[in-house]
Amino acid sequence: MTRPPTNPLTDSTDTTARLAKCFHALADNVERVVKGKRDTIELALTSLFSEGHLLIEDVPGTGKTTLARCLAASIEADFARVQFTPDLLPSDITGVTVYRQNTGAFEFLPGPVFANIVLGDEINRASPKTQSALLEVMEERRVTADGTTHPVPRPFMVLATQNSVDMGGTYPLPEAQLDRFLMRITVGYPDHASEVAVLTGKGTDAATPESLTPVATAREIAELIEAAAEVQVADALYGYLVRVVAATRSLPDVRLGASPRGSVALLRAVRVRAASQSRPYVFPEDVKALAGPVLAHRLILTPEAELSGRTGTDVIEEVLATVPLDSGARV
Repeated sequence: MTRPPTNPLTDSTDTTARLAKCFHALADNVERVVKGKRDTIELALTSLFSEGHLLIEDVPGTGKTTLARCLAASIEADFARVQFTPDLLPSDITGVTVYRQNTGAFEFLPGPVFANIVLGDEINRASPKTQSALLEVMEERRVTADGTTHPVPRPFMVLATQNSVDMGGTYPLPEAQLDRFLMRITVGYPDHASEVAVLTGKGTDAATPESLTPVATAREIAELIEAAAEVQVADALYGYLVRVVAATRSLPDVRLGASPRGSVALLRAVRVRAASQSRPYVFPEDVKALAGPVLAHRLILTPEAELSGRTGTDVIEEVLATVPLDSGARV
């Protein structure tokens, strides 16, 4: 692909540079606590600047909640945490309308979902009825209560965690809710040096989520979200991205492939990745790097494929290996 000419004095380049600077400042701040997971941190930040939601899934004790708390602590914004339990009610998340006897009127009391960053810890431990309370707000960024619509602030991001083991007493997220998460990522075990650093405290500056200082404001994040949407995408790359998503719908191991919502999510994510590298245009490598985290959790495999050990990530890797690039999309 012929790289578009750039002018360092243009507004787009300036905002791209600002986004890259903010992106890496946030990553550095989070990495003070979450050691050895730079790639995972950058995926989480890509979700933030894509104005998408993030599902962090892994075994217990790997730092899922810590990562979410560090991200929230790095931004000067409203933060709310909801510990999902079987007795949690939908109104505990969205809010409730109460009657004020002194005024003779009904008043809506917003729930924790009316924050910039909402941490839903162990989201699969709540009932499906409670889980469904997030469906509207995650897609439309508003809550409807008693016929009245209440918008949530911007930026708005749901960070949810769940364990991939110990599934007793849990309620798996339905496909419609999984599809509302822009990415599903794992944290994984730390490498040897990082785990030793956690135990000894060396190189961490005794940092904790509570000790982190915000390096950006909610207003700055909202402005940079708008800037990311201006990153250029060549026509050939639009075609390549759509072919990648469409290929997931025709494989024999896939019962249900990624929807157009997946295409839109991947487009938003690749624009942010390009901007985070100070590029005002997207490369095919951006699509290849983010197709797995953005698309894999949206696929429903056939029972035979699941029994054979196939995963959504395996399918995406196969798609990326077989879908060709147009000549106009090559770097």
